[in-house]
Amino acid sequence: MPPVLNIIALATFAASLSARALDPVLPHVAEDFGVSIATAASFAAVFAFTFAIVQPVLGAAADLFGKARLMIACLVLLGLASILGALSTSFPMLFATRILAGIGSGGVFPIALGLTSDLVAPDKRQVAIGRTLAGAMTGNLLGASASGLIGDLLGWRGVLAVLGVLVIAASIAVAIGFRGAALTPAPRTNFSMLKQGYRTIFANANAPVCYSAVFIEGCCVLGLFPFIAALLFELGVTSLSIAGVVIAGFAVGGLFYTISVSRFLPRLGVKGMMISGATLVGLQLGVIALGPGWTIQALSLLFMGWGFYMIHGCLQVFASELSATARATALSLHSFFFFMGQTIGPIAYGFGLAYLGKIPTLLTSAAIMIALGFVCARLLRQTRPADAAAA
Repeated sequence: MPPVLNIIALATFAASLSARALDPVLPHVAEDFGVSIATAASFAAVFAFTFAIVQPVLGAAADLFGKARLMIACLVLLGLASILGALSTSFPMLFATRILAGIGSGGVFPIALGLTSDLVAPDKRQVAIGRTLAGAMTGNLLGASASGLIGDLLGWRGVLAVLGVLVIAASIAVAIGFRGAALTPAPRTNFSMLKQGYRTIFANANAPVCYSAVFIEGCCVLGLFPFIAALLFELGVTSLSIAGVVIAGFAVGGLFYTISVSRFLPRLGVKGMMISGATLVGLQLGVIALGPGWTIQALSLLFMGWGFYMIHGCLQVFASELSATARATALSLHSFFFFMGQTIGPIAYGFGLAYLGKIPTLLTSAAIMIALGFVCARLLRQTRPADAAAA
């Protein structure tokens, strides 16, 4: 594997630190600003929504002007937004900084996948993307677990301040690391090629399946996360550190996936990975619906993360093969639909928990996820992009 993948993994690590950092401390944010947990959970929704809506623009910009340069700029923006969030004096101001953070984060992970796909052939791409995911999962793990600990010691403002400093430092390290790396030069600006890239992507029969599937994943799985701390509070577990550990279990499962994908993929095949992963996710949603102790929930989140990335990793590879000449655009659209799902998910979960109850809401999500694995295995086909010769 190319050594530059380690630099790409560092970038995804830095960007992913902020993805779940506020989830464990949302009860304290709500208390400080005098808002409900559901309102505070809107931070997750606005972060995901902003991340999503900038994808078509950032993906196109990466294909036209260069992936590495844009990635570094977005890391700097993410770090500055986190520091400004720590200084917020009102709920609207903090809300605005999360919008900026969503833009910054939105320019890192999808572009990282595009760079990885540029550097590695399709037959080895899922393992290479697994390495990129390892950086993201480690960031998610530390972002969730450390934020709970820092939140207990320094409050939610301390979480954002520490996060901002770390991301700025990582952006400098990534910029240094990319110097001299063997990256594909940015093509000359050509908007007619960009337009053709969109045509190629949506003419591919896999596109509607891939993009619909990641939207559903975002709704059913990631949409739950802003409510985990509140659900633990209902069980009498009020420690932010424990909430962070439970949420971090998902990232640990993701790391297990990155370690095991090279072994399980040859045995299960792509279809088996999608069915097994989605079924594992559905079973864990069922476990959480029963409201067990926090240790069981942490273990369940671990298996959920493992299963989630079994199916999600396959979908990422399919998305990377929708177009060869507009790969960053295809992967950014993949992230657009995924994070739109994470935007709708907290709203849907908030409604379901309030009006239907925890068990019906989570069991519905479980059934949807299990069905999704079988549908994807049936409909997705491994084919070369229509513009592969042009690339």
